[in-house]
Amino acid sequence: MYVIFLINASYAFAQIHGKYDAIYSGTPWFDQNGNVVSAHGANIVKEKDTFYLFGEAHTDTSNAFVGFNCYSSKDLYSWKFESMALPVQKSGKLGPNRVGERPKVMKCPKTGEFIMYMHADSLTYKDQFVGYAVSKKIKGPYQFKGPLLFNGKPIKKWDMGTFQDTDGSGYVLVHGGEIYKLNDDYKSVAEKVNENITSGFESPAMLKKDGLYYFIGSHLTSWEKNDNYYYTSISLRGPWISQGLIAPEGTLTWNSQCTFVLPIQGTKETTYMFMGDRWSFPKQASSATYVWQPLVFSGKSLSIPNYQDAWQIDLAKGIASSKETSDTIIKNNDKQIEFKGNWKNTDSESKSDEKDASFTIKFSGQQIALYSLVSSENGYAKVVLTDEKGKIIVKAVVDMYSKFSVLSQVFRSPVLKKGNYKLTVYNTGERPNWSDKKKNIYGSTGNYISISQIKIKPHKI
Repeated sequence: MYVIFLINASYAFAQIHGKYDAIYSGTPWFDQNGNVVSAHGANIVKEKDTFYLFGEAHTDTSNAFVGFNCYSSKDLYSWKFESMALPVQKSGKLGPNRVGERPKVMKCPKTGEFIMYMHADSLTYKDQFVGYAVSKKIKGPYQFKGPLLFNGKPIKKWDMGTFQDTDGSGYVLVHGGEIYKLNDDYKSVAEKVNENITSGFESPAMLKKDGLYYFIGSHLTSWEKNDNYYYTSISLRGPWISQGLIAPEGTLTWNSQCTFVLPIQGTKETTYMFMGDRWSFPKQASSATYVWQPLVFSGKSLSIPNYQDAWQIDLAKGIASSKETSDTIIKNNDKQIEFKGNWKNTDSESKSDEKDASFTIKFSGQQIALYSLVSSENGYAKVVLTDEKGKIIVKAVVDMYSKFSVLSQVFRSPVLKKGNYKLTVYNTGERPNWSDKKKNIYGSTGNYISISQIKIKPHKI
Protein backbone atom coordinates (compact mmCIF):
# COMPACT_ATOMS: atom_id res chain seq x y z
CA MET A 1 0.00 0.00 0.00
CA TYR A 2 1.27 3.45 -0.85
CA VAL A 3 1.45 6.26 1.67
CA ILE A 4 -0.71 8.87 -0.12
CA PHE A 5 -0.23 12.62 0.17
CA LEU A 6 -2.54 14.71 -2.03
CA ILE A 7 -1.74 12.99 -5.27
CA ASN A 8 -2.94 14.38 -8.56
CA ALA A 9 -2.08 11.83 -11.22
CA SER A 10 -2.71 14.26 -14.04
CA TYR A 11 -0.14 16.73 -12.77
CA ALA A 12 3.53 16.07 -13.51
CA PHE A 13 6.68 17.95 -14.28
CA ALA A 14 10.18 16.98 -15.26
CA GLN A 15 12.38 15.41 -12.61
CA ILE A 16 14.85 17.98 -11.31
CA HIS A 17 17.92 16.05 -10.21
CA GLY A 18 19.77 17.51 -7.27
CA LYS A 19 17.25 20.18 -6.29
CA TYR A 20 17.08 20.92 -2.56
CA ASP A 21 15.23 23.43 -0.40
CA ALA A 22 17.68 23.74 2.50
CA ILE A 23 21.18 22.84 3.68
CA TYR A 24 21.01 19.24 4.89
CA SER A 25 24.00 17.92 6.85
CA GLY A 26 25.17 14.34 7.18
CA THR A 27 23.45 13.02 4.06
CA PRO A 28 24.64 12.37 0.49
CA TRP A 29 23.96 15.32 -1.81
CA PHE A 30 23.16 14.75 -5.48
CA ASP A 31 24.10 17.05 -8.35
CA GLN A 32 22.05 17.83 -11.49
CA ASN A 33 23.08 14.48 -12.99
CA GLY A 34 21.96 12.44 -9.99
CA ASN A 35 25.57 11.77 -8.95
CA VAL A 36 26.81 12.13 -5.38
CA VAL A 37 28.54 15.49 -4.83
CA SER A 38 32.25 14.73 -4.28
CA ALA A 39 34.04 17.79 -2.94
CA HIS A 40 35.78 17.20 0.38
CA GLY A 41 38.43 19.21 2.19
CA ALA A 42 36.65 22.03 0.40
CA ASN A 43 36.16 25.76 0.24
CA ILE A 44 33.63 28.05 -1.42
CA VAL A 45 34.30 31.16 -3.49
CA LYS A 46 31.53 33.60 -4.39
CA GLU A 47 31.90 35.19 -7.83
CA LYS A 48 29.17 37.65 -8.76
CA ASP A 49 25.89 35.91 -7.82
CA THR A 50 27.22 32.35 -7.86
CA PHE A 51 28.91 30.19 -5.25
CA TYR A 52 31.64 27.82 -6.42
CA LEU A 53 32.53 24.77 -4.35
CA PHE A 54 35.98 23.19 -4.79
CA GLY A 55 36.89 19.89 -3.19
CA GLU A 56 38.55 16.50 -3.42
CA ALA A 57 37.19 13.87 -5.77
CA HIS A 58 37.63 10.33 -4.47
CA THR A 59 37.34 6.65 -5.24
CA ASP A 60 36.30 3.89 -2.84
CA THR A 61 39.42 1.84 -3.45
CA SER A 62 42.39 4.13 -2.83
CA ASN A 63 43.40 7.46 -1.33
CA ALA A 64 45.35 8.30 -4.47
CA PHE A 65 44.66 11.70 -6.07
CA VAL A 66 41.92 11.56 -8.72
CA GLY A 67 41.36 15.31 -9.14
CA PHE A 68 39.67 18.36 -7.65
CA ASN A 69 36.03 19.00 -8.55
CA CYS A 70 34.20 22.29 -9.07
CA TYR A 71 30.45 22.72 -8.43
CA SER A 72 28.27 25.83 -8.62
CA SER A 73 25.14 26.97 -6.81
CA LYS A 74 22.93 30.04 -6.61
CA ASP A 75 21.51 29.22 -3.17
CA LEU A 76 24.02 26.93 -1.35
CA TYR A 77 21.34 24.20 -1.41
CA SER A 78 21.50 22.65 -4.88
CA TRP A 79 24.84 21.96 -6.58
CA LYS A 80 25.66 21.70 -10.27
CA PHE A 81 28.76 19.83 -11.39
CA GLU A 82 30.87 22.22 -13.48
CA SER A 83 34.22 20.59 -14.12
CA MET A 84 37.17 18.61 -12.94
CA ALA A 85 38.98 21.83 -12.12
CA LEU A 86 42.35 20.17 -11.68
CA PRO A 87 42.71 16.59 -13.00
CA VAL A 88 45.44 14.07 -12.29
CA GLN A 89 48.62 15.17 -14.04
CA LYS A 90 50.33 12.83 -16.49
CA SER A 91 53.34 12.67 -14.18
CA GLY A 92 54.99 14.52 -11.33
CA LYS A 93 53.88 15.65 -7.89
CA LEU A 94 50.15 15.44 -8.67
CA GLY A 95 50.44 12.56 -11.08
CA PRO A 96 49.33 8.95 -10.67
CA ASN A 97 49.68 7.37 -7.23
CA ARG A 98 50.12 10.68 -5.46
CA VAL A 99 47.99 12.42 -2.82
CA GLY A 100 46.16 15.71 -3.42
CA GLU A 101 44.05 17.13 -0.60
CA ARG A 102 42.20 20.21 0.75
CA PRO A 103 42.01 22.43 -2.36
CA LYS A 104 41.39 26.08 -1.54
CA VAL A 105 40.76 28.76 -4.17
CA MET A 106 41.15 32.52 -3.79
CA LYS A 107 40.79 35.31 -6.35
CA CYS A 108 43.87 37.50 -6.45
CA PRO A 109 42.77 41.17 -6.18
CA LYS A 110 45.82 42.43 -8.13
CA THR A 111 45.73 40.10 -11.15
CA GLY A 112 42.13 38.85 -11.16
CA GLU A 113 43.46 35.30 -11.48
CA PHE A 114 42.12 32.41 -9.44
CA ILE A 115 44.77 30.60 -7.43
CA MET A 116 44.20 27.12 -6.04
CA TYR A 117 46.28 25.82 -3.13
CA MET A 118 46.49 22.22 -1.99
CA HIS A 119 48.39 19.66 0.07
CA ALA A 120 50.41 17.44 -2.29
CA ASP A 121 52.10 14.30 -1.05
CA SER A 122 53.14 10.71 -1.65
CA LEU A 123 50.78 7.86 -0.75
CA THR A 124 52.94 7.22 2.32
CA TYR A 125 52.67 10.89 3.37
CA LYS A 126 56.43 11.41 3.32
CA ASP A 127 56.74 14.01 0.55
CA GLN A 128 54.36 16.68 1.80
CA PHE A 129 54.22 20.29 0.62
CA VAL A 130 51.78 23.12 -0.15
CA GLY A 131 51.30 23.40 -3.90
CA TYR A 132 49.42 25.84 -6.12
CA ALA A 133 47.67 26.03 -9.48
CA VAL A 134 46.44 28.96 -11.57
CA SER A 135 43.46 29.73 -13.81
CA LYS A 136 42.03 32.85 -15.43
CA LYS A 137 38.54 31.35 -15.12
CA ILE A 138 37.05 30.28 -11.82
CA LYS A 139 35.84 26.91 -13.19
CA GLY A 140 39.29 26.13 -14.52
CA PRO A 141 41.04 24.28 -15.90
CA TYR A 142 43.77 25.07 -13.36
CA GLN A 143 47.43 24.70 -14.30
CA PHE A 144 49.50 23.06 -11.57
CA LYS A 145 52.68 25.06 -10.91
CA GLY A 146 54.32 22.96 -8.21
CA PRO A 147 55.29 23.95 -4.67
CA LEU A 148 54.45 27.33 -3.16
CA LEU A 149 57.84 28.75 -2.22
CA PHE A 150 58.95 30.62 0.89
CA ASN A 151 62.56 31.84 0.83
CA GLY A 152 63.04 29.63 -2.22
CA LYS A 153 61.89 26.46 -0.49
CA PRO A 154 58.57 24.52 -0.33
CA ILE A 155 56.40 24.68 2.78
CA LYS A 156 56.68 21.05 3.84
CA LYS A 157 53.52 20.66 5.90
CA TRP A 158 50.38 18.51 5.72
CA ASP A 159 46.86 19.88 6.22
CA MET A 160 46.46 23.42 4.95
CA GLY A 161 43.83 26.11 4.53
CA THR A 162 43.55 29.67 3.29
CA PHE A 163 42.26 32.98 4.57
CA GLN A 164 41.59 36.23 2.70
CA ASP A 165 41.53 39.30 4.94
CA THR A 166 39.27 42.31 4.50
CA ASP A 167 42.14 44.30 2.92
CA GLY A 168 42.55 41.67 0.20
CA SER A 169 45.69 40.12 1.66
CA GLY A 170 45.92 36.37 1.17
CA TYR A 171 47.25 33.85 3.68
CA VAL A 172 48.04 30.16 3.74
CA LEU A 173 47.35 28.35 7.01
CA VAL A 174 49.13 25.09 7.77
CA HIS A 175 49.28 22.22 10.19
CA GLY A 176 50.19 23.40 13.71
CA GLY A 177 48.89 26.94 13.29
CA GLU A 178 51.59 28.49 11.11
CA ILE A 179 50.44 31.41 8.94
CA TYR A 180 52.14 32.55 5.73
CA LYS A 181 51.31 35.86 4.03
CA LEU A 182 51.26 35.69 0.24
CA ASN A 183 52.86 38.18 -2.12
CA ASP A 184 50.43 40.41 -3.98
CA ASP A 185 50.31 38.01 -6.96
CA TYR A 186 49.37 35.14 -4.57
CA LYS A 187 52.00 32.88 -6.21
CA SER A 188 54.70 32.95 -3.53
CA VAL A 189 55.08 33.73 0.15
CA ALA A 190 56.12 37.16 1.36
CA GLU A 191 56.64 36.29 5.03
CA LYS A 192 55.80 33.89 7.80
CA VAL A 193 53.60 35.91 10.15
CA ASN A 194 52.87 33.31 12.81
CA GLU A 195 54.86 30.41 14.21
CA ASN A 196 53.54 27.03 15.33
CA ILE A 197 50.86 27.40 18.03
CA THR A 198 50.56 23.82 19.25
CA SER A 199 51.19 20.22 18.26
CA GLY A 200 48.47 18.70 16.12
CA PHE A 201 46.02 21.43 15.11
CA GLU A 202 45.35 20.09 11.62
CA SER A 203 42.65 21.07 9.08
CA PRO A 204 43.12 24.80 9.85
CA ALA A 205 40.32 27.28 9.07
CA MET A 206 39.94 30.96 9.91
CA LEU A 207 37.40 33.78 10.06
CA LYS A 208 37.43 37.42 11.11
CA LYS A 209 34.55 39.11 12.91
CA ASP A 210 34.51 42.62 14.42
CA GLY A 211 38.30 42.87 14.14
CA LEU A 212 38.93 39.56 15.94
CA TYR A 213 40.51 36.56 14.24
CA TYR A 214 39.21 33.06 15.01
CA PHE A 215 41.52 30.14 14.19
CA ILE A 216 39.84 26.70 14.14
CA GLY A 217 41.63 23.37 14.06
CA SER A 218 41.27 19.65 14.69
CA HIS A 219 43.06 17.07 16.83
CA LEU A 220 45.04 14.27 15.18
CA THR A 221 42.79 11.20 15.04
CA SER A 222 43.30 9.95 11.47
CA TRP A 223 39.94 9.77 9.62
CA GLU A 224 38.06 9.64 12.94
CA LYS A 225 36.09 12.70 14.01
CA ASN A 226 37.07 14.65 17.13
CA ASP A 227 36.22 17.72 19.20
CA ASN A 228 37.58 20.64 17.14
CA TYR A 229 38.84 23.69 19.01
CA TYR A 230 39.82 27.30 18.37
CA TYR A 231 42.02 30.26 19.27
CA THR A 232 41.43 34.01 19.01
CA SER A 233 43.71 37.00 18.44
CA ILE A 234 43.46 40.66 17.47
CA SER A 235 46.45 40.10 15.16
CA LEU A 236 47.45 37.32 12.80
CA ARG A 237 50.85 37.56 14.44
CA GLY A 238 49.35 36.57 17.78
CA PRO A 239 49.42 36.08 20.65
CA TRP A 240 46.71 33.44 20.20
CA ILE A 241 44.42 32.67 23.14
CA SER A 242 42.97 29.18 23.52
CA GLN A 243 39.17 29.34 23.71
CA GLY A 244 38.23 25.66 23.94
CA LEU A 245 35.85 23.61 21.83
CA ILE A 246 33.49 24.82 19.09
CA ALA A 247 30.81 22.19 19.81
CA PRO A 248 29.64 20.38 22.97
CA GLU A 249 32.30 18.02 24.31
CA GLY A 250 31.88 14.45 23.13
CA THR A 251 29.84 15.33 20.01
CA LEU A 252 33.08 15.17 17.99
CA THR A 253 32.13 18.49 16.36
CA TRP A 254 28.80 16.89 15.43
CA ASN A 255 30.73 14.07 13.79
CA SER A 256 32.86 16.23 11.50
CA GLN A 257 36.22 17.87 10.90
CA CYS A 258 36.50 21.54 9.92
CA THR A 259 37.70 22.53 6.46
CA PHE A 260 36.57 26.15 5.86
CA VAL A 261 34.38 28.97 7.16
CA LEU A 262 32.28 30.87 4.60
CA PRO A 263 31.11 34.40 5.49
CA ILE A 264 27.65 35.00 3.98
CA GLN A 265 27.24 38.77 4.06
CA GLY A 266 23.80 40.32 3.63
CA THR A 267 22.12 43.66 4.20
CA LYS A 268 21.14 42.81 7.79
CA GLU A 269 23.69 40.31 9.09
CA THR A 270 26.67 38.15 8.19
CA THR A 271 26.26 34.44 8.81
CA TYR A 272 29.48 32.48 9.18
CA MET A 273 29.00 28.95 7.89
CA PHE A 274 31.17 26.21 9.38
CA MET A 275 32.05 23.68 6.67
CA GLY A 276 33.03 20.26 7.95
CA ASP A 277 33.71 16.84 6.48
CA ARG A 278 32.21 13.61 7.76
CA TRP A 279 34.90 11.28 6.42
CA SER A 280 34.08 7.62 5.72
CA PHE A 281 37.07 5.41 5.13
CA PRO A 282 37.47 3.54 2.85
CA LYS A 283 34.32 4.56 0.96
CA GLN A 284 35.22 8.25 0.69
CA ALA A 285 33.64 8.63 -2.74
CA SER A 286 30.25 7.10 -2.06
CA SER A 287 29.72 7.59 1.69
CA ALA A 288 31.59 10.62 3.03
CA THR A 289 29.22 13.54 3.65
CA TYR A 290 29.24 17.16 4.78
CA VAL A 291 28.34 19.00 7.97
CA TRP A 292 27.57 22.65 7.26
CA GLN A 293 26.27 24.61 10.25
CA PRO A 294 25.79 28.30 11.12
CA LEU A 295 28.24 29.45 13.79
CA VAL A 296 26.73 31.14 16.86
CA PHE A 297 28.55 34.08 18.47
CA SER A 298 28.24 35.23 22.06
CA GLY A 299 30.54 38.14 22.75
CA LYS A 300 33.95 36.96 21.55
CA SER A 301 33.04 33.26 21.71
CA LEU A 302 31.86 31.09 18.83
CA SER A 303 30.15 27.71 18.89
CA ILE A 304 27.84 25.24 17.22
CA PRO A 305 25.69 24.58 20.32
CA ASN A 306 23.03 22.55 18.50
CA TYR A 307 23.10 20.38 15.42
CA GLN A 308 20.57 21.29 12.74
CA ASP A 309 19.49 18.58 10.31
CA ALA A 310 18.25 21.31 8.01
CA TRP A 311 18.52 25.09 7.90
CA GLN A 312 18.05 27.89 5.41
CA ILE A 313 19.87 31.10 4.59
CA ASP A 314 18.41 34.36 3.29
CA LEU A 315 21.30 35.34 1.02
CA ALA A 316 20.05 38.91 0.55
CA LYS A 317 19.79 39.62 4.29
CA GLY A 318 22.51 37.21 5.43
CA ILE A 319 20.18 35.67 8.01
CA ALA A 320 20.15 31.95 8.87
CA SER A 321 17.01 30.23 10.14
CA SER A 322 15.86 26.73 11.04
CA LYS A 323 14.03 24.84 8.32
CA GLU A 324 10.37 24.46 9.15
CA THR A 325 9.08 21.01 8.31
CA SER A 326 5.73 19.36 7.77
CA ASP A 327 7.19 15.87 7.35
CA THR A 328 5.06 12.87 8.19
CA ILE A 329 6.93 10.51 10.53
CA ILE A 330 6.75 6.75 10.02
CA LYS A 331 8.29 4.78 12.88
CA ASN A 332 10.48 1.73 12.39
CA ASN A 333 7.75 -0.67 13.55
CA ASP A 334 5.10 0.68 11.16
CA LYS A 335 3.48 -1.99 8.98
CA GLN A 336 4.11 0.08 5.84
CA ILE A 337 7.80 -0.89 6.10
CA GLU A 338 8.53 -4.33 4.66
CA PHE A 339 11.54 -6.14 6.14
CA LYS A 340 13.50 -9.02 4.61
CA GLY A 341 16.09 -11.06 6.49
CA ASN A 342 16.85 -11.16 10.20
CA TRP A 343 16.09 -7.97 12.13
CA LYS A 344 16.21 -7.06 15.81
CA ASN A 345 13.28 -4.79 16.68
CA THR A 346 12.69 -2.40 19.56
CA ASP A 347 10.40 0.60 19.94
CA SER A 348 13.24 2.93 18.91
CA GLU A 349 14.95 1.04 16.07
CA SER A 350 15.17 -2.02 13.88
CA LYS A 351 18.67 -3.25 13.07
CA SER A 352 20.35 -6.10 11.25
CA ASP A 353 23.92 -7.23 10.68
CA GLU A 354 22.94 -9.81 8.06
CA LYS A 355 24.41 -9.17 4.62
CA ASP A 356 21.66 -8.34 2.07
CA ALA A 357 18.99 -7.91 4.77
CA SER A 358 16.73 -5.07 3.61
CA PHE A 359 13.67 -2.94 4.20
CA THR A 360 11.39 -1.24 1.70
CA ILE A 361 8.72 1.45 1.84
CA LYS A 362 6.46 2.64 -0.97
CA PHE A 363 5.40 6.28 -0.79
CA SER A 364 4.27 9.42 -2.53
CA GLY A 365 5.77 12.72 -1.50
CA GLN A 366 8.14 15.56 -2.29
CA GLN A 367 11.07 14.15 -0.30
CA ILE A 368 11.89 11.12 1.79
CA ALA A 369 14.43 10.94 4.61
CA LEU A 370 15.90 8.05 6.58
CA TYR A 371 16.86 8.45 10.23
CA SER A 372 19.04 5.90 12.00
CA LEU A 373 20.44 5.38 15.46
CA VAL A 374 24.05 5.54 14.30
CA SER A 375 26.54 3.79 16.57
CA SER A 376 30.01 2.26 16.94
CA GLU A 377 28.88 -1.17 15.68
CA ASN A 378 27.17 0.01 12.49
CA GLY A 379 28.36 -0.32 8.91
CA TYR A 380 27.39 0.60 5.36
CA ALA A 381 23.90 0.50 3.86
CA LYS A 382 23.01 0.76 0.18
CA VAL A 383 20.05 3.08 -0.48
CA VAL A 384 18.11 2.88 -3.74
CA LEU A 385 15.23 5.21 -4.66
CA THR A 386 13.13 4.18 -7.67
CA ASP A 387 9.97 5.44 -9.35
CA GLU A 388 6.88 3.30 -9.93
CA LYS A 389 8.36 1.96 -13.18
CA GLY A 390 11.47 0.78 -11.38
CA LYS A 391 13.73 3.49 -12.78
CA ILE A 392 16.47 4.48 -10.35
CA ILE A 393 16.18 8.12 -9.30
CA VAL A 394 19.23 8.16 -7.00
CA LYS A 395 21.33 5.61 -5.17
CA ALA A 396 24.04 5.91 -2.56
CA VAL A 397 26.03 3.99 0.02
CA VAL A 398 25.27 5.39 3.47
CA ASP A 399 27.63 5.22 6.45
CA MET A 400 25.73 4.45 9.68
CA TYR A 401 28.87 4.32 11.84
CA SER A 402 29.42 6.83 14.64
CA LYS A 403 31.82 6.68 17.56
CA PHE A 404 28.96 7.81 19.79
CA SER A 405 25.34 6.76 19.45
CA VAL A 406 22.85 9.39 18.27
CA LEU A 407 19.66 9.60 16.21
CA SER A 408 20.72 11.09 12.89
CA GLN A 409 19.44 11.76 9.41
CA VAL A 410 21.57 9.64 7.07
CA PHE A 411 19.72 10.03 3.78
CA ARG A 412 17.39 12.60 2.22
CA SER A 413 16.26 12.54 -1.36
CA PRO A 414 16.30 15.56 -3.66
CA VAL A 415 12.95 17.21 -4.35
CA LEU A 416 10.77 14.74 -6.31
CA LYS A 417 8.06 15.29 -8.86
CA LYS A 418 4.58 14.02 -8.03
CA GLY A 419 4.35 10.27 -8.37
CA ASN A 420 4.79 6.95 -6.61
CA TYR A 421 8.18 5.83 -5.36
CA LYS A 422 9.95 3.05 -3.52
CA LEU A 423 12.87 3.35 -1.12
CA THR A 424 14.90 0.19 -0.46
CA VAL A 425 17.82 -0.06 1.96
CA TYR A 426 20.20 -3.06 1.96
CA ASN A 427 22.93 -4.21 4.31
CA THR A 428 26.18 -4.33 2.30
CA GLY A 429 27.97 -6.51 4.86
CA GLU A 430 30.78 -3.93 5.02
CA ARG A 431 31.91 -1.39 7.59
CA PRO A 432 34.36 1.52 7.87
CA ASN A 433 37.72 0.38 9.26
CA TRP A 434 41.21 1.76 8.88
CA SER A 435 44.59 2.14 10.59
CA ASP A 436 46.85 5.17 10.97
CA LYS A 437 50.59 5.53 10.45
CA LYS A 438 51.21 3.90 13.84
CA LYS A 439 48.98 0.91 12.90
CA ASN A 440 46.28 1.90 15.40
CA ILE A 441 42.92 0.43 14.37
CA TYR A 442 39.91 2.72 14.00
CA GLY A 443 36.31 2.40 12.92
CA SER A 444 33.29 0.20 13.44
CA THR A 445 33.13 -3.03 15.45
CA GLY A 446 30.13 -4.44 13.56
CA ASN A 447 28.11 -4.53 10.34
CA TYR A 448 24.71 -3.41 11.60
CA ILE A 449 22.43 -1.11 9.67
CA SER A 450 19.56 0.62 11.42
CA ILE A 451 16.23 2.34 10.86
CA SER A 452 14.57 4.46 13.53
CA GLN A 453 12.11 6.38 11.38
CA ILE A 454 11.22 7.55 7.91
CA LYS A 455 10.17 11.13 7.22
CA ILE A 456 8.12 12.01 4.15
CA LYS A 457 7.54 15.58 3.04
CA PRO A 458 4.14 15.87 1.36
CA HIS A 459 3.62 17.68 -1.93
CA LYS A 460 2.16 21.13 -1.79
CA ILE A 461 -1.42 21.53 -2.96
